[in-house]
Amino acid sequence: MRPAAALIFTWLWVLVACSPVEPTYQWKLPPGFPEPDVPADNPMSDAKVALGRKLFYDPNLSANQGQACASCHQQAFAFAQPTAVAVGSTGELHRRNSLALVNVAYNATLTWANPKLTKLEQQLLIPLFGEHPIELGINSHDTEVLARFSGDDYAPLFKAAFGDAEASFERIVMALASFVRSLVSFDSPFDRYAYQMQDDALSESAKRGMALFFSEQLECHHCHGGFNFSQSSRHAEQTLMLRPFHNTGLYDEDDRGAYPKSDQGLYEVTGQLRDMGNFRAPTLRNVARSAPYMHDGSVKTLSEVIELYAAGGRSQGQDNPHKSVFIKGFVMSEEQKQDLLAFLHSLTDDNFLTNPQHAQP
Repeated sequence: MRPAAALIFTWLWVLVACSPVEPTYQWKLPPGFPEPDVPADNPMSDAKVALGRKLFYDPNLSANQGQACASCHQQAFAFAQPTAVAVGSTGELHRRNSLALVNVAYNATLTWANPKLTKLEQQLLIPLFGEHPIELGINSHDTEVLARFSGDDYAPLFKAAFGDAEASFERIVMALASFVRSLVSFDSPFDRYAYQMQDDALSESAKRGMALFFSEQLECHHCHGGFNFSQSSRHAEQTLMLRPFHNTGLYDEDDRGAYPKSDQGLYEVTGQLRDMGNFRAPTLRNVARSAPYMHDGSVKTLSEVIELYAAGGRSQGQDNPHKSVFIKGFVMSEEQKQDLLAFLHSLTDDNFLTNPQHAQP
C-alpha cells in the first residue's frame, strides 16, 4: 500500500473507531407487523432506550423534583393515569386526561387535539417546558435541572447513547422519545387469536363481541380501525392518512354545538367550526386498563362508554351539529353489551403491563 493511501486509511479507521456507532435496534414485533417510522435524526438504539427509561422514571427531571414522566404515565394503567385529568408537578390540575403510551411509535399525530404535533421530539417539549399548564416546570430552571444529569449516575448512559458523557436537553428529549417508541404492545389474547392463529385465545363471548365491534350496527371500527385500533397511525406501509379527530357528542353548551370554553378541542388549533369538540380517537389496545375515558376523563368505565355511544352522545350532546356521523346510536341487548366488553378486555396485553424492561430501572 502506498504511504499516502496508508495514511488516509489510518485516518478513516480512526474516525470510524472514535465515532459513536448506533447499533441496529431490534423491534420486538410479531411476524408480519410493519416497523414504525422513526426520524432519521434520532434512530433507535438500545443505549438511547436505556437512558430514556431511566430519565422517564426520574423526578429530577421536574424543577421541584416532585414528579417524573411516569407520574402521569404509569405502566400498570397502560402508561396512563387512573384520574380524570393529569396533575402537574406543582399540583396544578390539567384540563385533559393522560393519554396511554401504547404503540405511540405508530401515531401519526400526538396529544388529544393538535394535528401539528407529529413527532415525539416535538411533543416532549410541552411537558418539559410548558407553562400553561405546568407539568414538569423546567422553564426558567433549565440550568439547575440539567446539572442534575451531569454526574456519575448518568455519564455512562449518555456516553453509551451518544458517544460522550455530555448531558443536554436535546439528548434528553431524544432518549425519552426512544424509550416511549419502544413501548409496543402486540401480545393480547386478541393478537394471539387474530395473528397467531390460536383459536382458543378468545372466549366465545369475546368472539361475538369482536363481530359486533367490526359490524355496521355499532361502527366502532371506523374510528378505531387497523392493527393499532386507531385512525391516527403511520408506518412504513401506511399509504392513507385518515382524519383522526372526532366529535363524540359529549357536550352542546349553546344548542349550536359549542363545547365548554375550557376545552374546545381541535377548534382551538384550526378555528374552523366543523372542528368544534373534535378530539383524537386513541388506540383501544389495553383500553380496559386506561380508565377513565374521553379527553376530560368524564366517563368512568368501559360500560359507560358503550352506553354513551349507544345513546348517540350524552344528554344535549346527542344533538350536537358537529357530532361525527358514526355516533348515531344503536340498540343492543345486555348480552351483546357483555360480549363487546369481553372483546375490549381481550385487547389487554398483560405482558406489556408487567414487562420489567418497561419498569423503573
